[in-house]
Amino acid sequence: MTGDGAPFAFVEAGAFAGIDAAFRRGDSRLLPHGDQPECHGALDRADRLRGDPAALAALWAEARVVLLDDDGRALAEADGSLFAPTGAQISQGPGGTGAAIFLGVDGSGRGWFSLEARLVALHAPRRIDLRTAAAEWPAVEAGVYAQARALQHWRGRYRYCNVCGGEIGFERGGWLGRCNQCGQEHYPRTDPAVIVAVTDGERLLLGRQPGWAPRRYSVLAGFVEPGETLEQTVAREVMEESGVRVRACRYLASQPWPFPGQLMLGFIALAHPDEPQVDDELEDARWFSVDEVRAATAGDVDDGSSLRLSATISISRWLTNCWLQTMDAKRTSTPR
Repeated sequence: MTGDGAPFAFVEAGAFAGIDAAFRRGDSRLLPHGDQPECHGALDRADRLRGDPAALAALWAEARVVLLDDDGRALAEADGSLFAPTGAQISQGPGGTGAAIFLGVDGSGRGWFSLEARLVALHAPRRIDLRTAAAEWPAVEAGVYAQARALQHWRGRYRYCNVCGGEIGFERGGWLGRCNQCGQEHYPRTDPAVIVAVTDGERLLLGRQPGWAPRRYSVLAGFVEPGETLEQTVAREVMEESGVRVRACRYLASQPWPFPGQLMLGFIALAHPDEPQVDDELEDARWFSVDEVRAATAGDVDDGSSLRLSATISISRWLTNCWLQTMDAKRTSTPR
């Protein structure tokens, strides 16, 4: 404990007191139980192999290679499925492990790489963007594509050193950038952002940005700023975007969001029933009832008048469903 009663530095006195008390009581609900699928990714990213050129070369011939065009779209078969030739199939063209990014190995031990499509002599009948793949491809292939797209964006945006301006070369399977002039190391960047289902205990707070489809609303979100906790980010962002005061919040889940390089950290929050007031960040924000949200989740059809929610590929929709399930359970358990 720090001297002012805070559990650790840079947070307020009394922060996380409820969690501290629960641990002191020995509340086992705070501890993970069993195996959680969310702890496992599409691939074993195999950091141990990134610095071993011989090991990567040995994987290359049988590896599957995701090919991305300059706009980040994946090459696909005629039916829209992933086109991922083996390293041996593309070895006649330029590229290979030197230019490819090592993504990891799958459960069978097969390697996966990504490569700029313009570097190979192969062609595919279609190109698929990441949002379409997220909705239509198997989870493993969509996850591999998301990883490849995020790394492609980072490498494309960080070609020169931000210390001296020298050109950056890439090592360790494409995961480490090193300035050829000053030697400064550069690593892939991920920007954390909170996304939060805010409730006053009865209603759900949703907002919309300019340019969205008519009547499309979503839970609120915003980037983490330096020197603040995620919980502080939740309160600040909700206040900045809607003028609503958050009382408490709890983390639920996360989602990589490579558009181009965010990590969405999902929360649910309890807030005061303030009247929303927007500025330049949102076009509108308002409270919606359980019945309005339920109707929107049930239909997903634009009838010209009703609320429309985020697509099901987004954690935004999942958070909305979590809130709705909580409200339904609350109604069921409340004596009439």
